[in-house]
Amino acid sequence: QVQLVESGGGLVQAGGSLRLSCAASGRTFSSYTVGWFRQAPGKEREFVAASRWSGITYYAVSVKGRFTISRDNAAKNTMYLQMNSLKPEDTAVYYCAAVEKYYRDYARPSNYDYWGQGTQVTVSS
Repeated sequence: QVQLVESGGGLVQAGGSLRLSCAASGRTFSSYTVGWFRQAPGKEREFVAASRWSGITYYAVSVKGRFTISRDNAAKNTMYLQMNSLKPEDTAVYYCAAVEKYYRDYARPSNYDYWGQGTQVTVSS
């Protein structure tokens, strides 16, 4: 079992930056695919970014060039989402997720086994 705990959300003005963290416990997730998803009110949960254990990363078109996913597989067993040039449409609850089994579709939420509790990100205009 892997437990995930997010932190770092908050309120920021448009154009600002935030860094989300997701700490894993229970098992090291160095061999896992990890991802970030978000869900705005009244909308479905959507893919934001993912990272394979090999270091390959993927991004949603809407965040590419502004967001960066990274991971520390060593002592910290933590992953991060650096968010720059934030826009009001980035407002959502952000979730980190992890899965050990390889799935080609890294953007499908149902392919992930472990989820954090979510952290609110609000971007004001």
